[in-house]
Amino acid sequence: MGRSGEVRRREATERVTAQDDRELDLQQYFPYRLARLAEQVSLAVAEVYSERFAMTRQEWRVLAILGARAAIATKEIGPLTTLDKMQVSRAVQGLQSHGIASRKQHPDDRRELIVSLTPAGRALYRKIVPLALAREAELLGVLTAEEAKVLDRAMHKLSAALS
Repeated sequence: MGRSGEVRRREATERVTAQDDRELDLQQYFPYRLARLAEQVSLAVAEVYSERFAMTRQEWRVLAILGARAAIATKEIGPLTTLDKMQVSRAVQGLQSHGIASRKQHPDDRRELIVSLTPAGRALYRKIVPLALAREAELLGVLTAEEAKVLDRAMHKLSAALS
């Protein structure tokens, strides 16, 4: 975090500490509201892949990562999807058991696995992506174009401050 971010955080902490007799209203607490919204959005998107394609949230995230590249090491999937090592492993196993993904050992490191989509997986990806993008457009459709831009900038700003 940059110097200005540290200063802003310290100033915010000082303001809150000066008002330490306040109570927390969970329904108005930003982290809680954001977590609830993220869950609602995730569930709305899950309707695209869970019932129709019998995929879990973790499998969908891995499929989305695999669809954007030819192959990827399993250790690289977690940071791109917010999944832990075990969730990645289970998702890859699930995709593999359905013939959607394949795994092979890394040529330079036998402990590492390289994952890629099978032809059936690539076809599934091409089938799901338009549906997922349509759901995204539907969700963002409640916002004006300017509100969507502001939301995008705010999300980037918050993410950068937390990185």
